Amino acid sequence: MGALVRTILALVLVTALTACEQLGIRPAPTAPPVAAAPSPAPPDPRLVEIDNRKDELLRKLAVCESGGSGISDKAIYGGRGRIYNGRFQFTLRTLIAYVRQRDGVELNLKEAHDFAQDYERAAALTKYMIFDLAEPWHWPLCRRKIAMDRDLREIRLLEDRLAGRA
Repeated sequence: MGALVRTILALVLVTALTACEQLGIRPAPTAPPVAAAPSPAPPDPRLVEIDNRKDELLRKLAVCESGGSGISDKAIYGGRGRIYNGRFQFTLRTLIAYVRQRDGVELNLKEAHDFAQDYERAAALTKYMIFDLAEPWHWPLCRRKIAMDRDLREIRLLEDRLAGRA
């Protein structure tokens, strides 16, 4: 900014303040500065380790059930007549029942199909079934093949240590 512009701005400001004083207008009091919110504490590395172990178990289960994990650009089916859907090979009726139990939402068959094909949503439901309900028996062959029971014991041991139970 040029010196002339700065001088003009300073004169305008002084004139405005002088006029305000003459009219009895006082500037509003300034609020005290707001302290910045404290940054959140970093996550407990033990919780991160538990979550990573759970995610790895889900990845292994998806690979065993459907040959891959993560998002797919095409629908995934297994069994005869498209009985099993998505990376975790849900039957639509099983998926509908567990979504109703977990979320209180009644899906129709089309919604259940779309849900099963959505890796993130299906993985969250699988995580609920395995870890919250302790029902890994829905995947009997892959449960043995990927040694799911061993992984579950290790995860539970980590959770117990974190809670001070072990």
